[in-house]
Amino acid sequence: MLKARRVVGKGEAMAAHYAFGPNEDDKIIKHRLLTRTTTTRGEPPLKKLQKKFTAFALEVEKDADNYNDCERLAKAFLQELTTFEIPLLKSKAVIDANLREKENFNELKDEITTQIHQVEEEIEDLKKQLGTCQWFAASHLGTSCFLATCTCPCPELSFVVV
Repeated sequence: MLKARRVVGKGEAMAAHYAFGPNEDDKIIKHRLLTRTTTTRGEPPLKKLQKKFTAFALEVEKDADNYNDCERLAKAFLQELTTFEIPLLKSKAVIDANLREKENFNELKDEITTQIHQVEEEIEDLKKQLGTCQWFAASHLGTSCFLATCTCPCPELSFVVV
């Protein structure tokens, strides 16, 4: 499948494009968790953890005096569990940071929206004031023109108002 990419020109808005929808995110995360390779052998960590646990559980269920083997397998399982847990903790830290950033973004967006509404209201008020000023100016200009065209019968009493 060939995908074309359009370059957004100046003044054009770019639409958000996501490769995966929110419904597919859980499936993708689960798949990555199961297949993520963190070892040089390329074996998925969850599979390694399962093998260590199974070996430990089978050794515990034996009726023999195998305390040393059980202890060794338990340590190996706990070490593998710790190795498996570290990337999960890192992922959780990233998710928490992203959530905090999202909250900060939403707060900032709300503040900006509030400021936009306030400025729009101020603009409307200023438009009304401008309309009123224009009306007064027009009526004053009309009165001035009327007075300027009036002539008084006595030339010494005539005056021009501009």
